[in-house]
Amino acid sequence: MLHTTAIIPARGGSKGVPGKNIRIINGKPLIVWSIEQALASKFVKRVLVSTDCEQIANIAKRAGAEVPELRPAILALDTTPTEPVMLHAIDNWCRSSEDNEVVMLLQPTSPLRLANSIDEAASSFYMQSADSLVSVCESHAFFWMDM
Repeated sequence: MLHTTAIIPARGGSKGVPGKNIRIINGKPLIVWSIEQALASKFVKRVLVSTDCEQIANIAKRAGAEVPELRPAILALDTTPTEPVMLHAIDNWCRSSEDNEVVMLLQPTSPLRLANSIDEAASSFYMQSADSLVSVCESHAFFWMDM
């Protein structure tokens, strides 16, 4: 089995829900849910949080994640896509270690994800010798309306 690193991107400057990644959800900060899920996975060997916010970094470290450094401000804009954030984390924190062979993106805004779900996805990824895997959830909710 390959070494798996989970990367959790958590920007501090949310405008829609200010401070969303550190808001308390059922007794703990939102980001802590994803950190704990990743740490409970039998496949994840390392949990990294990519953030531009010292408060998020401190909470993440206390929860057991690594935050090697704060991410550059240019990668923490409202318009910054996830891909360059992940590439920054991989280039700066993963490639320095030869045993980092698989990277997993866990969004911090999914507190209902379970460690078992991470394990099932990773197991499928490894068993199929896949080069990538995306987890989705079917929904029939009506997300827009004409007003």
